[in-house]
Amino acid sequence: MSSRPVATSGPVLIVGSGLLGASLGLALRGAGVDVYLHDTSPTALRLAQDIGAGVPLSDITDPSPSLVVVAAPPDVADLCILDALRTFPSAIVTDVASVKSAVVDGVLTTLATAQQEGLAARYVGSHPMAGRESSGAGAADADLFYGRPWVVVAHERSSPQAVLAVRMLAGDVGAVPVEMDARTHDDSVALVSHVPQLVSSLLAARLAEARSESLGLAGQGVRDTTRIAASDPRLWTAILAGNAGPVVEVLEPLRADLDDLLAHLKAAAQRGPLRGGSVGAVNKVMEAGNRGVSRLPGKHGGAPRRYALLEVLIPDKPGELGRLFTELGEIGINIEDLSLEHSAGQALGLARIMVDPGRLNEAEKELERRGWRLITNAV
Repeated sequence: MSSRPVATSGPVLIVGSGLLGASLGLALRGAGVDVYLHDTSPTALRLAQDIGAGVPLSDITDPSPSLVVVAAPPDVADLCILDALRTFPSAIVTDVASVKSAVVDGVLTTLATAQQEGLAARYVGSHPMAGRESSGAGAADADLFYGRPWVVVAHERSSPQAVLAVRMLAGDVGAVPVEMDARTHDDSVALVSHVPQLVSSLLAARLAEARSESLGLAGQGVRDTTRIAASDPRLWTAILAGNAGPVVEVLEPLRADLDDLLAHLKAAAQRGPLRGGSVGAVNKVMEAGNRGVSRLPGKHGGAPRRYALLEVLIPDKPGELGRLFTELGEIGINIEDLSLEHSAGQALGLARIMVDPGRLNEAEKELERRGWRLITNAV
């Protein structure tokens, strides 16, 4: 049973047992909530059951869920929502699809055509801003939603009770509820999620035919920018097709910037590296990028902060990274952010640690005293 109180009362039926559905099931069951699972794939359903995300709906004699969460792809989410509203007349229904306008409009239009508008009061769209490049129940994590925004998308017919139930669900799994209308949500995710996925995939596609010598030089930069390119193509095809309009609105100015940069770089390639306006064009792109990055929220959603970079060489041996963390803790240094790079051909790694600028000098001196090699002294 859970050691913390939760507001969500079960049973909760989760339709779809992929990454989000299975993770939600794990989180709710960990809080002591009864969870039923349904999936059109027997294999996916069995895997979610085996990892403890819930019990199959087909095993329940007379199911009467209080809440139904549709965790199906955007292209079929509206059909699943309609089925749940009609099958379980006492249940509040939400979905976690990453596209909202198409899903909400599909549900409301179908209900209006069928003269069942009253059912719409029990439906509230939602979207947890959580995920990873791996898909399926095998990648599920009970803490997937912890600290992440969970967008609650009510429509004009949503009842206050239904909105409250979805907000409580988000809070119970550690997420932070944020209310938006469907169009604002879709515009927002196009910018911060959907187009970045496309850009990452387009860049990673350049690697498919690259020479092995080139790939041997790959460092953390290209790994960071292509990490999400390993995402599920089928899922992202449905997401991007469902949010095509807002995605186009981001891609068109991106293409304009790229065309301008290309024109100046081509001129420089023909006339010389400092000709053709390339210096100004490149500088313009870099400065605009700096301004954009500076606007991203800081830790825990707070205001952006500047941190100092501490670079430490780490032997590629068991326990070394843990020892570094322990000794930073002993010094009293908080790790604000962290990335790891691996040295080609050497049994070394580089830990790039972001720390409070006011503590950087102290951290460097103490780590050197304890025998660590900092990048500034590594040559």
